[in-house]
Amino acid sequence: MDTKIGSIDACKPTNGDVCSPSNGAVATINDSAPAPSIAFGSSEATLGRHLARRLVQAGVTDIFSVPGDFNLTLLDHLIAEPELNNIGCCNELNAGYAADGYARSRGVGACVVTFTVGGLSVLNAIAGAYSENLPVICIVGGPNSNDFGTNRILHHTIGLPDFSQELRCFQTVTCYQAVVNNLDDAHEQIDKAISTALKESKPVYISISCNIAATPHPTFTRDPVPFSLTPRMSNKMGLEAAVEATLEFLNKAVKPVMVGGVKLRVAKASDAFVEFADASGYAMAVMPSAKGLVPEQHPHFIGTYWGAVSTPFCSEIVESADAYIFAGPIFNDYSSVGYSLLLKKEKAIVVHPDRVTVANGHTFGCVLMSEFFSELARRVKRNETAYENYHRIFVPEGKPLRCKPREPLRVNTMFQHIQKMLSSETAVIAETGDSWFNCQKLKLPKGCGYEFQMQYGSIGWSVGATLGYAQAVPEKRVLAFIGDGSFQVTAQDISTMLRNGQKTIIFLINNGGYTIEVEIHDGPYNVIKNWNYTGLVDAIHNGEGKCWTTKVRHEEELVEAIKTATTEKKDSLCFIEVIVHKDDTSKELLEWGSRVAAANGRPPNPQ
Repeated sequence: MDTKIGSIDACKPTNGDVCSPSNGAVATINDSAPAPSIAFGSSEATLGRHLARRLVQAGVTDIFSVPGDFNLTLLDHLIAEPELNNIGCCNELNAGYAADGYARSRGVGACVVTFTVGGLSVLNAIAGAYSENLPVICIVGGPNSNDFGTNRILHHTIGLPDFSQELRCFQTVTCYQAVVNNLDDAHEQIDKAISTALKESKPVYISISCNIAATPHPTFTRDPVPFSLTPRMSNKMGLEAAVEATLEFLNKAVKPVMVGGVKLRVAKASDAFVEFADASGYAMAVMPSAKGLVPEQHPHFIGTYWGAVSTPFCSEIVESADAYIFAGPIFNDYSSVGYSLLLKKEKAIVVHPDRVTVANGHTFGCVLMSEFFSELARRVKRNETAYENYHRIFVPEGKPLRCKPREPLRVNTMFQHIQKMLSSETAVIAETGDSWFNCQKLKLPKGCGYEFQMQYGSIGWSVGATLGYAQAVPEKRVLAFIGDGSFQVTAQDISTMLRNGQKTIIFLINNGGYTIEVEIHDGPYNVIKNWNYTGLVDAIHNGEGKCWTTKVRHEEELVEAIKTATTEKKDSLCFIEVIVHKDDTSKELLEWGSRVAAANGRPPNPQ
């Protein structure tokens, strides 16, 4: 059955995925129900209002924008849509990061910028969303339609009459590009772009000429006919062959394990993966970028598999298994700890969103991950050996040494207190850096969100992403962990958080530099100018909105700050600057950094 997209409420399933069936989607047009008419020539029969209604249908209720002369009229018509809220950002990069964070929670996000100077500024964020398989709709106000094909030189360009520079840049980081400079096919191009973003779970680019956003056209005289996403289905013969080959491989293994990867999200297969864990009895781990995609309360959950920096006893169980099934993994230099994972291809079954590879044998295409795991769950032979081995060797982690009164605060002590803050009403955002490793060790309660950007790893991502994520789920309190170096890249949009009444708690880890870079390769360039971070946030606050800041240097001060942030200041944006020693890093970062440095430093192959 087609999943019709008609209203925002219909687009919000309980798992948080918006407008996308559980196993992927293909866009089609459904014209079974007549849409209400809009008088031709009215302010609602314009391209801008049509786009606004389409965004709302897709699940977007907030757009993140930076105004510029080419998009001003378009913005007028977008914000005229009652169900669409405009979030004005301080710069385009953060607007893109915010759309990224929003899409992680809602399933789709959107940003609006101006031509070239705005488009090229947001490009880095769109590339990050592409790498993380997030459907972000990037809308650009473009040149007047009369200027295309002329020899005119426009402002906001590089001084050439060719206006395609921006488009060519976006072609490499989006799955579809629509340049809308005439009204006749605008309806079709917009529908194709939005449905492709949802179907492919990748960003798309829509450029709209500045002189047509407010123009009525007969194709916009009706509300958009609700488009539907027809569920994709596996090739039944391919699915059966893949399942049989996998069962033959797994059922003769002595101690098989299963590991979830980040593409569980794009495949919308988390529930099916857990269904398979329930049926098989296998020890279940996740790769670091998949943290939060499966419940950590599952009785056979053994932690994060990250090679040499895995959570305790997890890598020993995974790497000693005689069969492992990976669901949606990405094996890059970071996730493989400098290509040092002790895995063997002949022991691995790798399940991608739409295909399955069994060890050194066959690859089966047109097999959807969710259907594959559901079918496996019905037929797999139960085997709890790997989990029993884990249970035998597991020793609970020791607690860090207690801080003496007024002793400088240690990061490991800090995260003992953070653990107590987590609940189903919170979400964790971890910035690139040592927060990756410290937050991986947090045990997430049921319903607690968790996000970080591992594939792209752009420092500063978390400020905009926190803005977008918090806007998407106002019922949750976001806890963001940001290093001082990263914060200096994108600090401005604390302003936007305050303007929109967000109640995030930001922990600014001040250790005087780019600590993750130090552990890969140290140098004077990794030392940054120290800021008065709480003073900066107070200045941004400027008495408007609810904001509370504090600095902590000792455990006693941290405890008091957390208490204040979660009680009397629970409705405020709270900014807690945590001052720690420059060499206070997790042991995992020390290990990971040395291995990544070794991978980076490999000499050229002999010619």
